[in-house]
Amino acid sequence: MTQRRNETGTGGRPVRGRAARTVERREEILRAAMDVIAERGYDATSLAAVAERAGLTQAGLLHHFPNKEQLLVAVLEARDRWDLGAAGGSPESWTLALLDQLVEYNASRPRLVQTFAVLSGGSVADESPARTFFEDRYARVRSELAAAVRNEFAEHGGRLPGGLTPEQIAPLLAAVLDGLQVQWLLDPEAVDMPAAFRDFLTLLRAGGEDGTEDAAAPE
Repeated sequence: MTQRRNETGTGGRPVRGRAARTVERREEILRAAMDVIAERGYDATSLAAVAERAGLTQAGLLHHFPNKEQLLVAVLEARDRWDLGAAGGSPESWTLALLDQLVEYNASRPRLVQTFAVLSGGSVADESPARTFFEDRYARVRSELAAAVRNEFAEHGGRLPGGLTPEQIAPLLAAVLDGLQVQWLLDPEAVDMPAAFRDFLTLLRAGGEDGTEDAAAPE
């Protein structure tokens, strides 16, 4: 929904329109849903519990999200949107430096990372309502990561570790990102997620700079 411009009310104070309030309320519901899912898991999360956490009646929640499946997809989409916004980037401008910032940001909000881990893990079940979302998401993420790797190594003559292509490195990079999140959630004292990701980037960059001369450059 497109947010309407604010109008000026009595005393010159801005009065937000109905559209702006609708957007704000939806964001409140999504944040409440993330908290409840992180605490209980998706299967044990009820619309009534989310409505209560958001300070709404269940009927009020259903006005914005007619069913639990639509709410789940909206939660997942919001999580990605908030991630990119916080890191100051967009899908078209992904870089390894932006990923580094994103990992650092996620380390400050374990509850949201936990929600993502719970939902992504459960999506492997055939009947999961999140399966289609995650299939599409990972296809898109692999493409975006491949572009980030290609841009990163262009200044090194396109040389990548082991002569791999950006498309071959992309799923490995996604696995590192998600795998570090799980290890960090389980034992944050033992796993420094931002530091570990920077260590991985150091290995990746060093491999590209020190690759053998006969390593095949990506097309």
